This record gives sequence, structure tokens and C-alpha cells, in this order.
Amino acid sequence: MLALNLPAFNIKTEEREGKHVVFDEIRRRYIALTPEEWVRQHFVNFLLEYKGYPKSLLANEVQISLNGTKKRCDTVLYGRDFTARMIIEYKAPDVEITQAVFNQITRYNMVLKVDYLIVSNGIHHYCCRMDYNNNSYFFLKDIPKYTEL
Repeated sequence: MLALNLPAFNIKTEEREGKHVVFDEIRRRYIALTPEEWVRQHFVNFLLEYKGYPKSLLANEVQISLNGTKKRCDTVLYGRDFTARMIIEYKAPDVEITQAVFNQITRYNMVLKVDYLIVSNGIHHYCCRMDYNNNSYFFLKDIPKYTEL
């Protein structure tokens, strides 16, 4: 897999039935190792180890209902009151982060109404803070630490 713009870590991978899988610490099971999953595992590790996010408040592949269709948010951070606080959308490293990617995460946010949106392809990471009072958002220079949320 490609080197990412995220800290390396001791990622657990195996080969099962001729396919590569990776252990997902959040879901506590092995998942097919795709380029997007490679990014997810590195980004979640970054949040846990470097930004202090509690593992117990993160969930991967969160299903939502949007306009009568089922969609899945890649990762959602919840607050201690169990309300969604952040949506994170991952793309494979070779996928460019475009307006279409931001449109996708914005549609998910129509349902969850979180404070923060993050998009990452493992190379480039974008984080914005929602400002619902002014119907706008602003980009942050860095991914905030959990204590800064």
C-alpha cells in the first residue's frame, strides 16, 4: 500500500482466503484491505494516538437514511451525550479531493448536523467547522485535538 501523509503504525494485516484484510480497532474485526480502508485505519490511529480521541466515541460505517436511501458515513465521532459531533469521509490516496467529495459529506451532514467535517485521502486532509448561526463554515489549519472540540 502507498505511503500516506499520516504517522506510520503497527497495522495488523493478514491474508485470508487469498485476500488481504486489516484489523479495524473500532469495529474489532478484520475488514477487506482496500486503499480507502488503508487511509481509514491510518487516520483513525492518528486521531486516537496523536489527537486524543476516545476510541469508545468513534464509529466506522455509520448507516444513515438520506432522502429514503441508506448511506454510510465512513467514521463518526460522537460526544459523551451520544450526539454526532464529526463526520469523516475517506478516499483512496489516488482519488482527488474535489467539490463532489465535499458535496457528499455535506449531504450526510444534512442528517447528522455535526460541528466538524473532515475529508482525507491520506495525503491531503481538510477539516471545517460548521457555523450554523451564519449558515456557513470555515476551514481549520489543522485537525483539532479532542480536547479542543
